[in-house]
Amino acid sequence: MTKQRLIYHIDVNSAFLNWENKRRHEEDPDAPDLLSIPAAIGGDSAKRHGIILAKSPIARAMGVSTGEPIATAMRKCPQLILFPPDFKIYTANSAALMELLNSYSPTLQQFSIDEAFLDMTQTIHLFGDPIATANALRERVRTELGFTVNIGISSNKLLAKMASDFKKPNLCHTLSPEEIPQKMWPLPVGELFLVGRSAKARLSLMGIRTIGELAKTDKALICSHLGNKYGTTIHSYANGIDDSPVEVEEPENKGIGNSTTLAQDITEFDAACQILLVLSESVGARLRRAGHKCSCITVECRDNDFRNLSHQATLKTPTNATSKLYDNATRLLKELWHGEPLRLLGLRATKLDEPEFTQLSLFEDPANQKHEKLDAAIDAIRDRFGASAVKRASILSADMPVEKKAGKIPPP
Repeated sequence: MTKQRLIYHIDVNSAFLNWENKRRHEEDPDAPDLLSIPAAIGGDSAKRHGIILAKSPIARAMGVSTGEPIATAMRKCPQLILFPPDFKIYTANSAALMELLNSYSPTLQQFSIDEAFLDMTQTIHLFGDPIATANALRERVRTELGFTVNIGISSNKLLAKMASDFKKPNLCHTLSPEEIPQKMWPLPVGELFLVGRSAKARLSLMGIRTIGELAKTDKALICSHLGNKYGTTIHSYANGIDDSPVEVEEPENKGIGNSTTLAQDITEFDAACQILLVLSESVGARLRRAGHKCSCITVECRDNDFRNLSHQATLKTPTNATSKLYDNATRLLKELWHGEPLRLLGLRATKLDEPEFTQLSLFEDPANQKHEKLDAAIDAIRDRFGASAVKRASILSADMPVEKKAGKIPPP
């Protein structure tokens, strides 16, 4: 394995519950272990936090599942003990984990608050055997940080992520290309990364119920039912094919972004576009206020199975125009999203340039200047009379279930 790419996927076991358990034991060493009782992290259903965010193994055995309403979970498990979410604690523990992982390799991609990819290809010689190193890392997390993780080990990101989902908690697993027929193909097709409930149902109608059956089905048939881009992707994944690099994120001060938690799940593309329009206005205004244009935008979303997805594009000409951000964002969403219910949308602008040093294209659309002048006029009105002084007609006419929040990337 050391002769090819070596990728670790690190996944915190029942992250929110694990971190709450750590906090309780720091305050009271005699506090009961939340992972050994029917416990879950939930919240206020009136504010869209009335769902299960994490559950203990005992709660899971009683049928409680992540993402289901609290009321449903309580009917399944009347003795379930609920704890409200505390994202300050989660963020602090996540940052501590990323700092530790970074000591093993600088090629680190944080995939979500509780998981990350680590490319060990160029640094494994400093530590020794890949499996022994992963086990040592896992033990360091437990003893130094006070919580447990699973680590998947393979030659690409997809297989490493699949491996980390094998038996839990606090374990390391390998999934080499040679192990795919024995370890991955017998699994239900819904356990393959990116196969959500909708795709699982459509595959089931085709008689495809395991990952192995998907891998052995003609790709053209899959694409005819699920679309060319998505069909090709999941067919490749079923065969263990994934060439994507471990992408190191740019420093926070090199990007501007906003994300939105939705008051209710969105399933219609037009409704999602309304959300992107709001985000485009916010990100565009912040870019213009900071005196920047961006050359790359990223659309991020999270479905109701808590899967995080993203898709980015490099722009031919740097921009800070709301309309350009929106046009590209909707195109990216159309390519990324396949109809699964969404509970979060985000838009991020990166690769920022100073406008006065922007290289102009010989073929730039003259309408761009009109868009920039219009945006400048709207910004001036809003700065003087308030953000609600000017609203787009499409936003006024839409009943958008949005709770607007600033994203991870602060303005410069």
